[in-house]
Amino acid sequence: MFTLSVKQIQDTSKDKDKMRLLGITIPDEKRLEIGLTALYGIGRSRAQEILNKANISHGSQAKDLSTEQENEIRKIIEGMKLEGDLKREVAGNIKRLKDIKSYRGVRHQRGLPVRGQRTKTNSRTRRGNVRKTMGTGRRAAEKK
Repeated sequence: MFTLSVKQIQDTSKDKDKMRLLGITIPDEKRLEIGLTALYGIGRSRAQEILNKANISHGSQAKDLSTEQENEIRKIIEGMKLEGDLKREVAGNIKRLKDIKSYRGVRHQRGLPVRGQRTKTNSRTRRGNVRKTMGTGRRAAEKK
């Protein structure tokens, strides 16, 4: 027969209290306004909008919410396109651009900046840290 210590019982009860939305745990220690941004598709402004609709203060924390407040947030979020659905839609939009061979689609295929940024310098993030030009030519001078 096994026994549970008081600490183990408290640890298991903490897991049950954590607020989960769409399969993602909302951080307990952060303010709700920030914690909701853990969901893909919710930024600061959308988090504030959700909390305003639910009549919950922005500074409150997830661990302090009642079950009614949690359910109110869930009900508001249900109507929004978030997480997997939103990612699927964005991927579909990019695939459509690639299929019709639009300028933006070709830039996506080649892994280059899509929104008109310059590529002579910069765009290292998009291209990787690849230096295709010769540079200053100093190394060639040193070898002679």
